[in-house]
Amino acid sequence: MAENLFTGPVAERYDLASPDMYAPSVLEPAVSFLADAARGGTALELGIGTGRVALPLHRRGVEVHGIDISADMVAQLRAKPGSDAIAVTIGDFATTRLPGTFSLVYLVYNTISNLTTQDEQVACFRNAARHLAPGGRFVVELLVPDLQRLPPGALALPFEVSPSHLGFDEIDVATQRGVSQHYFITGDRVARFDTPYRYVWPAELDLMARLAGLERRERWADWDRSPFTSQSRKHISVWERPT
Repeated sequence: MAENLFTGPVAERYDLASPDMYAPSVLEPAVSFLADAARGGTALELGIGTGRVALPLHRRGVEVHGIDISADMVAQLRAKPGSDAIAVTIGDFATTRLPGTFSLVYLVYNTISNLTTQDEQVACFRNAARHLAPGGRFVVELLVPDLQRLPPGALALPFEVSPSHLGFDEIDVATQRGVSQHYFITGDRVARFDTPYRYVWPAELDLMARLAGLERRERWADWDRSPFTSQSRKHISVWERPT
């Protein structure tokens, strides 16, 4: 995994810097989808972070466990009501092994792209498969690479331009690696935060799943189960461990 960047002030302001993630129209469909996918069993979130999804999923009656590399992000989770019911292990979610198996393992909000090599992403699928009971499901939320917007010779794409936040993706198509450059503006002060990532095509994820012994069950354009098409900007993919 890339060097842990989600520490200190970054962890402290993570929720405040991304309020759109908490909009009911964004969060509630995700939690409902995952609760359905758990089918009454237990769930494991890889990259649990500050508990944006885990806490409301727990309130829906799902027992949730988590893995995260950042103790500082988990400290933000622990400051929230109800977090004492969620067991969290500090470690790299591509390799950290927990005892037992789960009905659902999930990765949301592009978290798998924080693994910046193909080998790490393959290892993540294998680790997810090891944690799944027979018939258990692995769910991933991930953006579709928007390379159609990248003109020949261009190196970066803007993904947000607002009075308080400027965001640009610097992309290397030869390695499928990039860096998201964030500029947070408060008055006359600007704070910069860069996050490296590796983008992955849906078909590449399907092959990783096959290598891990998983079978694709479904793919949607969003948590509302809208159809996935060539125009979709993201996907929700579900793979299953055969019974």
